[in-house]
Amino acid sequence: MTTIRNLGKIKGLSEAKIEKIKEAAGKLVHSGFITGTELDLKRAHIFRISTGAKEFDKLLGGGVASSSITEAFGEFRTGKTQLSHTLCVVSQLPTSMGGANGKVETRSNTRRHLLILKELLDLIV
Repeated sequence: MTTIRNLGKIKGLSEAKIEKIKEAAGKLVHSGFITGTELDLKRAHIFRISTGAKEFDKLLGGGVASSSITEAFGEFRTGKTQLSHTLCVVSQLPTSMGGANGKVETRSNTRRHLLILKELLDLIV
């Protein structure tokens, strides 16, 4: 997000263009309020993916929640990549096994890893 003032500093953007950008962004992004009932309905569709470690799942309230961003950070060699790979595999498992039935979308370069891990999972199951 940026301010109209910052957009105005960009060469070639007139006030009319900035207003059009603002209107287009307003149509794309819903930034209004929702009722508690609407929020409750949205929360009903959230599921949790197991990390494979029961105690860690307890810390996360039952696993990694869907429809949210979970950031893993820490020192070098503390298991962040291992956790990511585990979640990729577990997300393909059925919900009865702590997975998400393959309903997880990632937005990074792990797509190749997901395909490889899914092939491995198909061999196991």
